[in-house]
Amino acid sequence: MAKKSVNKARADGAGAAKFIDAFLIDLNGVERGKRLPAKDAAKIEKSSLRFPRSLIGVDIWGNDVFDNGLVVDTGDSDGLCPIVRPGLKPCPWSATPTLQAQVMMAEANGAAFGADPRQLLINARERAKKMGLTPVAAVELEFYLLTRDFDELGRPLAPKGANGKRVREGRVYAMAELDAYAAFLSDLYAAADAQGLPLDAAVIEAGPSQFEVNLKHQADIVVAADQAVWLKRAIRGVASKHGLAASFMAKPFGDLPGNGMHAHMSMLNARGANAFETEKTLLSAIAGLIATMQEGMILFAPHLNSWRRFQEGSHAPTRAAWGRENRTAPIRIPADGGANTRFEHRVAGADANPYLVLAAILSGALFGLEKKLTPPPALTGNVYASAAPRLDIGWRAALSAFEDGQALNPAFGPLFTQVYGALKRQEMRAADRRVTDFEYDSYLFAF
Repeated sequence: MAKKSVNKARADGAGAAKFIDAFLIDLNGVERGKRLPAKDAAKIEKSSLRFPRSLIGVDIWGNDVFDNGLVVDTGDSDGLCPIVRPGLKPCPWSATPTLQAQVMMAEANGAAFGADPRQLLINARERAKKMGLTPVAAVELEFYLLTRDFDELGRPLAPKGANGKRVREGRVYAMAELDAYAAFLSDLYAAADAQGLPLDAAVIEAGPSQFEVNLKHQADIVVAADQAVWLKRAIRGVASKHGLAASFMAKPFGDLPGNGMHAHMSMLNARGANAFETEKTLLSAIAGLIATMQEGMILFAPHLNSWRRFQEGSHAPTRAAWGRENRTAPIRIPADGGANTRFEHRVAGADANPYLVLAAILSGALFGLEKKLTPPPALTGNVYASAAPRLDIGWRAALSAFEDGQALNPAFGPLFTQVYGALKRQEMRAADRRVTDFEYDSYLFAF
């Protein structure tokens, strides 16, 4: 099996592979793993690879989180890491022919590990299946292409345009800008093809050198999240090949648009028809999303910088509401009807973990369906000016809202709550100790 898969990956463009990068996605959405000689493909494909279970819950800098119960309390024991199908894929951007394989964390005996983010989405998918529903999902990602240079304040810089001048302004949907980045985009689409990623449209967004790329809908929500993970990896790899860096930071520039991760979702019923064609079903799902939105904010906005994105009038939503063809609302119902009826969830930043985001969205929708909830009226016009509940409740309040919640917390389970809560609190303590440039500039010699 190993030889066959390696040869298939070679045929897809990897050449005579020398290495295999095996990685998992931790709770922050960061890839963590190891590089192995290609001759060890059998070890990966037979799912006999092992990583410390604590790796799933390290902080954003890769430090152990001792309060999560996975480190010294268990002797920092290993978990088994089964491969995520379809298995080995090429890294077309790599200078050295390299294959890559995503794995996920399981218990040492192969049982499900309740803190693995991919497992949490699998759990939500199985819950939907028991209700006779199959969630269909697609992800849209926004990111900035930046140089590896920084200004005098340590801020990243946009690349130079075709005229040799630094890109200073966003030119939303400008075809000329797409032409300027044609080489990068061509390589990105080629990398997506080599990995079987259904990359759809790419557009220039409102920030300088900011892009949005869309994936096509998948009838397996776990596969949709997998594809988002692989696409982010491809974007970073292709950017590096072109001497650039891709940033999915939620708000890399205070005065420019932030990076979002929008999710489109519908549900198929037992007959294979779109369950949302029934208005009552769609409305109950929307009601569940709104009812659980504050509980999910720590998953949609997991970091300190994530909260800078929620600015009124910025296309990042600030109110728990919904509307038809209304991009100022966090839940937008596109005009497509019939079999294409769906909702767009616009809350999460591009810095969020795709597995946790989709698990929270799906769990919220199922909560509304189970409880047969009814949503508030759809809002038109400027939702920022509405009286709907606020979403920008703050980093710490968001963690408390999840831990005290009656819908998402039970769905995610006690192990996740323990590990994720410890992880976030360690990150918060580190942020509290950091004095910013703003504080030095404002207060150091002011008094």
